[in-house]
Amino acid sequence: MTKYALVVLMLFLTFFAVSQEIPIKSYNTAKLESPVQIDGLLNDEAWEQVEWGSDFTQIRPDQGESPAQKTAFKILYDEKNLYVAIRAFDTEPEKIVKRMSRRDGFEGDWVEINIDSYHDKRTAFSFTASVTGVKSDEYVSNNGNNWDSNWDPIWYLKTSIDDKGWIAEFRIPLSQLRFADKEEHVWGLQINRRFFREEERSSWQFIPPDKPGWVYLFGELRGLKGIKPQKQLEVQPYILAKAETFEKEEGNPFADGSSSDVNVGIDAKVGITSDITLDVTINPDFGQVEADPSQVNLSAFQLFFREQRPFFIEGNNILDFRVTRSEAGGPYGNDNLFYSRRIGRRPSYQPGSLQDTIYVNQPRNTSILGAAKVTGKNKNGFSWGILEAVTQRQFATIDSLGVRSKEAVEPFTNYFVGRAQQDLNGGETVFGAMFTATNRNLRDDHLNFLHRNAYSAGVDLLHNFAERKYYVSFRGVYSNVNGSEEAISDTQLSSERFYQRPDNNHQEYDSTLTSLTGTGATLNFGKNSGNLVFQTGATYRSPGFETNDLGFLVQSDYITQYTWAGYRFLNPFSVFRSLRVNLNQWNSWDFGGVKTFTAFNTNFHSQFKNFWRLSMGSNRELEIISNADLRGGPSIKYPGSTNWWIWAQTDERKKFVVSYNQWFWWGDGSFGTGRGSNMNIRFQPTNALRVSFRPSFSSSSNALQYVTTFEGDSGDDYILANVNNTRYSASFRVNYNFTPNLSLQYWGQPFIARVEYDSFKKVTNPSSDSYSDRFHQYSGDQITFTDIYEIDENMDGSIDQTLDNPDFNFMQFRSNMVLRWEYIPGSTLFVVWTQDRTGSSGYDAENDFSHLYTDLFDVKPRNIFLLKYTYRFIK
Repeated sequence: MTKYALVVLMLFLTFFAVSQEIPIKSYNTAKLESPVQIDGLLNDEAWEQVEWGSDFTQIRPDQGESPAQKTAFKILYDEKNLYVAIRAFDTEPEKIVKRMSRRDGFEGDWVEINIDSYHDKRTAFSFTASVTGVKSDEYVSNNGNNWDSNWDPIWYLKTSIDDKGWIAEFRIPLSQLRFADKEEHVWGLQINRRFFREEERSSWQFIPPDKPGWVYLFGELRGLKGIKPQKQLEVQPYILAKAETFEKEEGNPFADGSSSDVNVGIDAKVGITSDITLDVTINPDFGQVEADPSQVNLSAFQLFFREQRPFFIEGNNILDFRVTRSEAGGPYGNDNLFYSRRIGRRPSYQPGSLQDTIYVNQPRNTSILGAAKVTGKNKNGFSWGILEAVTQRQFATIDSLGVRSKEAVEPFTNYFVGRAQQDLNGGETVFGAMFTATNRNLRDDHLNFLHRNAYSAGVDLLHNFAERKYYVSFRGVYSNVNGSEEAISDTQLSSERFYQRPDNNHQEYDSTLTSLTGTGATLNFGKNSGNLVFQTGATYRSPGFETNDLGFLVQSDYITQYTWAGYRFLNPFSVFRSLRVNLNQWNSWDFGGVKTFTAFNTNFHSQFKNFWRLSMGSNRELEIISNADLRGGPSIKYPGSTNWWIWAQTDERKKFVVSYNQWFWWGDGSFGTGRGSNMNIRFQPTNALRVSFRPSFSSSSNALQYVTTFEGDSGDDYILANVNNTRYSASFRVNYNFTPNLSLQYWGQPFIARVEYDSFKKVTNPSSDSYSDRFHQYSGDQITFTDIYEIDENMDGSIDQTLDNPDFNFMQFRSNMVLRWEYIPGSTLFVVWTQDRTGSSGYDAENDFSHLYTDLFDVKPRNIFLLKYTYRFIK
């Protein structure tokens, strides 16, 4: 009995032991008395005004130990700037790794300063200098759990190498920071160094890696007196010249083989007060943005693509409201009240052209007339963000025998997003709220399938306790959409909910509704400190929850419970530099109480002392019930499945690095199989040139893939088939830096997919416990193929249904080449070439993979050439 009591006591102490206090360092700065020339040499007398800060400590691999090389720093200031000097000592300066990259590349040796100028212990501004003079910068939020590299402030940097190591000298304008208006300041401060050849990280203020955050344990910068917040004013107009070439289509007046255009616009950043910043874009153009990777989607659900447009990604963490934040992962991870790609999306309506003499010029995207963001945070820990965007009423031009007309394809639309958060107790408690609105001016009857208004709202709470070792978090969300009966009917019948399912006993389809309301919530409890970490929680989306007008939602009508636990070995031992082992489990039900999903997962991630990495994992899913796969038909039950994956990578410090991933999937009872692999080969022959090649392959079969729905004599017939889905792709990327501010980047990706169907079957009893009773497989006498499939179910010589051959090939090649020159800080010249080759065809004996690669490059390309010039005026 005593032994068991001792075990319980030890477990209790492990979970609730009080953390050891970490001594907080401070550095005293001074006001500049004589000029400093930013040249990376540190030969100005002004630097003698202050002492060196030193005594850095390893963060990894050997936390708490002395670093292999010493680091020291000095900080000065004046009314307009903060000046930072960092001396990175190196006893073998000839071995310093001088790799170059584009901005925010973080390559080679670097040093970094993190500044919590709000001193809220949750947010910071990070400025990183590589030894080659490449700048990287990030806005740090959520106590170090979010590092936004899309933040691009204007600051100045010079570096040099000497016989003691290397030097970085910074000038950071105070206008790029945010701080309160008071006579004397104390800011949070951290200085970091990456010693590349040993892959060692060290910091001035030691923060153990097992701590539940970063910013809240910063050291302090003292001695800042008499500085005033700077009102930032930056105006950046642009002019863009664009030319396109594409395949000429005989008789089509809109496809004559070429087009050209000149466009102008303006971006601005205005410091309204010391706490509030306004970002504005008028007539924006994002032609320099890389294209989305190619995809083939056979599911019932929409795909998620990340945002890449600069205006929307800079500071996007402020307006982020993910409904579920789960360490266990899951299909709901992208659900968000705000998905900025809805703004400027493809037009929703496409005019028909049923006659050969009618041609349509359809816009590829909706034009954004203007957008504005207002963000701020005050000294009391209250932060907020507001975004307002307007897209114009978009028209397609229709030509019929030379007679032109216009038809609206997207209405004039206003988008609004508002977010607010309040920090309490030094960030230990944070609560907030979110509101979004989409309002459309639906003056055209044929656009009444769209929602006239769509609103969503959310509240969130995060509370850390026991010295931030544990936390509890809650998020609750609400949605309301309004529109015509057609619009709300479409919403009820959409793939996110499928109210019309014949076995949907908990939610009825109502064709007379003109609004729909739903809710969702997530509750988590977890431990994020120490070697043992975990999270357990639950999340739900009610059937009527809908946010896809301005947010992102994969599916509604579910309640999911999940648990994740991991054990971290943070210090080197045996052959490992680090090791993490994780366990996960999930259970899910629909709102009718039907259990739809149960799964378990285990995985580990390791790095060896030779700097190679190895990860491996396996997932086991029990029987799954899908309410969506029959596209409005009854639920269908799938057998369980198992997958296994492995990933390995060589030493990433080397100039030649290879990583490889292999996965396998097996469905129970031969229901399906899958396998795939991808490799990433990266070669850096010089410090300025990096080449990477990433080929990938996947092949899978699924015996119960949905094909189509027929209207039968006694109701709808749902047709399934075995699908063989094979995909090849390869991503090729080249980066060359002429200087830290002048770079050339190329990306290209060929993508080829072949999809073949066989073994057609009709759904009979999709929820049967017996797999074979869930469908009837057509025999060779019941289904025949010539140019189309003909189904004679009763074998009476009369054709009951016909089916077009669903087999297809899809080919696509996308590439993007960008010459980027930041000729002065904040002002950039872009020269861009983008190419797209897209083709598809039905499958036949002469059109398999042996021909597809050649066929892909026979497709006529669409080329876009553009020259974009920006100039930033700063006050």
